[in-house]
Formats: sequence, C-alpha cells, structure tokens
Amino acid sequence: MNGICTLANDTVYDQVVALLNSIEVILGSSIPVCIYPFDDQIEQIKGEIVNRPNVFIYDDIASIQRWDNFMASAAPERLNRNKFRLYGAHRRFCAFDGPFAKFIYMDADTLLMNSLDAVFRQLDKSDFVVYDFQFRDPTKVYNIKSPKLVKVFEQERIESEIFCSGFYGSKQGFFEQNTRAWLVSQLQSGDGEILYEGAGEQPLLNYMVMKTGMSSYNFAYSLPEDAKTGCCVSSQHFEEQDKILYDQGNRLTYIHYIGVPPDLIRRVCAGENIDFPYRDLFLHYRYLREPSQSPVFREAPKSYTEVSRSNLLTRVWRRLRINT
Repeated sequence: MNGICTLANDTVYDQVVALLNSIEVILGSSIPVCIYPFDDQIEQIKGEIVNRPNVFIYDDIASIQRWDNFMASAAPERLNRNKFRLYGAHRRFCAFDGPFAKFIYMDADTLLMNSLDAVFRQLDKSDFVVYDFQFRDPTKVYNIKSPKLVKVFEQERIESEIFCSGFYGSKQGFFEQNTRAWLVSQLQSGDGEILYEGAGEQPLLNYMVMKTGMSSYNFAYSLPEDAKTGCCVSSQHFEEQDKILYDQGNRLTYIHYIGVPPDLIRRVCAGENIDFPYRDLFLHYRYLREPSQSPVFREAPKSYTEVSRSNLLTRVWRRLRINT
C-alpha cells in the first residue's frame, strides 16, 4: 500500500486542514494519509479526522521511541526546545518504519497542486525522490566552512544532491537498526561537525540519505528547464487558475508556505487582515468544507513582512530581557 504522510500537532491545525483538503481535491478521498504526531498536543487534529476515514494518526509508540532515541544519539543538540522550534520534526522519520511500502511526505504547511503519479513512478527507479531547489544553497544543510565536508562528500554531490525536507518520497524499510547505529557512530566520530547548526532534522536527513548512498532523484535538478516548476511561496510569479498554481504554464506539484509562521496563519484564520503570498489560495483550501467560516476581508491588509519583522523584534526584545 502507498500513501501520503505529514507531521503535525494542533499548532499547525489550520495548515493540516488545508493540506488534507488539497489532497482530497487532487487525489480523491480514498488515498490513505498518515499523520505523525509532532508531540502530544493533537486533540484538535483528532477531532478533525473523525470524518476523514482515509486519515489516521501514527500510533506505533515503539517506532516513535526508536526515532526519538536515534535523534538523541545522532544530534542531541537539535532536541533543544529553546534553540529549535521544530525539535519534534524528526518524527517524520517514522515513515521509514511504515505503514506504506512507498510514501510521499509533505510538510503541514504545503498544499498539493497536482497528481503524484510521477513521484510514485520515480520511486520504482530511485530510493529517494524530491522536487525543490535547495541544492542551490547548501549553507542551510551543511557547514560549508568545515574542511571535513568535502572529505565526507564530493563537491559534485554537495552541489547536486541536497534537498529540502518538506517534500520527499521514499520507501519502507530503510534505516534499520544496524544502519542507524552506524550513522550515529559516524556522526559521533566527527561527521557531526559538517551539519548546519541552524536547523533541526533537515541537515540530518540529508546526511542520512547521502551517507548511506541511497539513489536519489530531484525533479528540479533533472527535468528540462522548460518543464520544471518552483514550489516555494516566496516565488511571486506563479499564476493561479481554478485554484491551482502554474509556473510559466507548468502546473506546480505542490506549494510550500515555508517562512509563513503558524501563529500568523492562526491570526488570519481568526479574522486578522494580514497579507501573505497566495493567501486567498490557502484560505480556499483551509475552508473548503466550511466556506461560510472563511474570514472576509474588505480593506487593504497589513503587510506580511512588516508583521513578521515586528514579531521578530518583539521576540528579540523579550530574549534580551530574559538574558539580562
């Protein structure tokens, strides 16, 4: 059985609802969707999926504990709640235990825009499949100042195999106990210094895939220039037709609202008129089952960047007060 996975708790409830609705529109209501619990705060999500028989929450406690233990051994500093907001993000790794033979993982802050048949077909040839342009910026995955980096991975691989962990396809059965133990030993023996320090699970997953030599394929790297599309919400040139986004005439596979924080999404869904890229599209999918509940805005919105900057300054000021 094949399926789709995501990772969530009630903090990203609005995004999860929008994602599930987009999957239902594009793929129908029969494809199974597994939600990996970011933490124990999932009461809203449990209530939401009561009427979604194809959606279920992963409850293999032994598997969750295995990956919690792996993270604690492989990169314990990334479990620091004060440093990494996404300290539970590694639980997406549970997908390698099951329940799907082939799976596609999508972050909660994504929307599906197209069929996933091409991704599943590519998994017949490759172990790991992605569709993003993270390979253009290795600094968010590896410590490029570490002289050890090019000793662990050839420069060509660094420039072509790096990916974003927000969307990928793979298969059940990778990273069994012996492989996990070997990865931990390599990281503890010095490889840990090559990981980018400013993110949670993404550098580690890149390392796991590249270190074990999994065959990987990136549509964004491999497709002809006139066929590939972007995926990031920061790209302002996408065109919308019938609630689907297109890039130079090519239909997106997914849109990733990366950088739009959950608290801002909650404020907008509560009726606060704050703009962010492709906001109306998000609200369409968020309230697809309950359109009368969608907020209606009649005046010019507050700027997303200004609100984000204000929130950042507030967080910095609070941190300074705590640390002085």
